[in-house]
Amino acid sequence: MACVPAAAAPAGAPSAHDRCPQLSKKPTWHGDNRDRLQRVIDERGTCSGHGGHHGPRPVAAFDWDNTVSKNDVTDATVAWSLRHDKILRPASWRQTSKWLTDDAGKALTAACGTAVPVGAPLPTSTDTDCTDEIFNIRESGRTMSGAAAFAGEWNHRRTVPQYAWVPQLFAGHTVPELESYAAAAREEALAAPVGSTQTLGTHTIPGYVRYYEQQRDLIRTLQKAGFDVYIVSAGSEPVTEVWSKGVGIDREHTIAIRSVLDSRGRITTYNEGCGGTGRTQGEAIPYIDGKRCWVNQDIFHVKGKAAWEKQSWGKRIALGGGDADTDVTFVGDATGAHLVLNRNKNELMCRAYDNADGRWVANPMFIDPLPQKQGLYPCSTAAYNKPEGGFGPLTRDDGSVVPDQRDSVY
Repeated sequence: MACVPAAAAPAGAPSAHDRCPQLSKKPTWHGDNRDRLQRVIDERGTCSGHGGHHGPRPVAAFDWDNTVSKNDVTDATVAWSLRHDKILRPASWRQTSKWLTDDAGKALTAACGTAVPVGAPLPTSTDTDCTDEIFNIRESGRTMSGAAAFAGEWNHRRTVPQYAWVPQLFAGHTVPELESYAAAAREEALAAPVGSTQTLGTHTIPGYVRYYEQQRDLIRTLQKAGFDVYIVSAGSEPVTEVWSKGVGIDREHTIAIRSVLDSRGRITTYNEGCGGTGRTQGEAIPYIDGKRCWVNQDIFHVKGKAAWEKQSWGKRIALGGGDADTDVTFVGDATGAHLVLNRNKNELMCRAYDNADGRWVANPMFIDPLPQKQGLYPCSTAAYNKPEGGFGPLTRDDGSVVPDQRDSVY
């Protein structure tokens, strides 16, 4: 039989680039990053004619804090709640986290007192000692005196106790109540001038939050091109959901720490697990490898322990975006582009600058970017977050060690 050559495209036929929605040229990107992201949209989008219309829609996933927004919306919500007496006194501070130390329990009890009945609001708007102690533990994992607030064993690539402690602080509240606090904090933070700060006890923290226009445009363009777009955050899910709807992402596409509710619909100190862990007090949250697990479990329906493993090409996101080491695993799993906002985080930036597969897209923060990091990233010695804690050499898939990297995108 004679082979019949494939028909050439008709003259003037639109290319994938012409058919697919285009990223705006108004909000600026570093170097050729806009073009590189547009290429993924053109190649993978259902608009392209060959990028996914025969199977499941392509998936993009983004971290939230300092990736889609400038500044941390969890901190904004905690700060607002402390300034408005929304933290309820627990029966025992030690019971709020399985890892909370005796030192932390005693410090919180001393600072916040016992005069307020259990389950009643603590007067943190006026009791600055209590506010200081709570926020310092959230911020640094230490008491105001410098003692470790958390101790024990946990997998350092699956959780960090002080992140898990935030939704645990809101135990006793309903989800709608927490959403209302997040909404009030959002309104306040968006109205505050860029660069403004706020004071919590002796702590000074950012007073404003902004949606990054580049990320808003990227998410909107991905959705128009047929991508399913998700948020994967290590914050509290009700808080993240309040913010994610501002970029057109609904509850079903927002993944964060999901608290277990009691029979009255109130938040408990337990959260839902991933990869076969079941309900825990924070042993498996969307953090480093935990973000991969939640992506695999909630988006690609991978069950049990397999959700912790890197999946085959067809069960991985096409595009991932993040700004910190907590994002490195799921962003690295992306098959089309690994978008990184540079906040000088060692493991993530070592991966980005090593650029082993040629698909890493590094960009300075869009608002108030950091200056160039002095010296090299310690990729070959101390960039990898070890499961048992501490740091070690970062290696590639083939086992070779990533060499130290210079900061070049700032």
